[in-house]
Amino acid sequence: MTTSLPIRVTVNGRVYERTVEPRLLLSDFLRHELELTGTHVGCEHGVCGACTVLFDGVPVRSCLLFAVQAHGHEVMTVEGLSADPNHLHPLQQAFHEAHALQCGFCTPGFLMALLPFVQSHPDPTEEQIRLAISGNLCRCTGYENIVAAVKLAAAKMAGRPTDHLVPTGHHSPSQGGGA
Repeated sequence: MTTSLPIRVTVNGRVYERTVEPRLLLSDFLRHELELTGTHVGCEHGVCGACTVLFDGVPVRSCLLFAVQAHGHEVMTVEGLSADPNHLHPLQQAFHEAHALQCGFCTPGFLMALLPFVQSHPDPTEEQIRLAISGNLCRCTGYENIVAAVKLAAAKMAGRPTDHLVPTGHHSPSQGGGA
């Protein structure tokens, strides 16, 4: 017989109180209990990075944590990136403008892994970016446009000019080109 345990966790700024089985993964808690389906589950072994969320501001694999471990902590999912549902976070906008996603399955994990990185690296080098994304797998993009998106996001967030950072052959809607 499994005993359920009460937890209190703050997710995307909102406090939730639930009773959960000790074996419930954080990823499943987010997806099934809170209906925050932006956190994707890929490998269920912590290898792919698709389930990355911020746990007290630090990127973690939610498939490797139990929901009871989140008791008393703050979790941010991709749904919590933008305070305004009508506007994308600059990191999300950069992924859009730089065409850094194709199927989109890995994108939430990349965004959550990269948020603290771009906040602490206002002018990252390509090598720093590649190291920052090395824990996340993408089977579609080849990573070039993801690197470009991170450079673009970092510049936007630091208030630097960005016209020269959109990948060759692509134009952001603000430059008059199509997506």
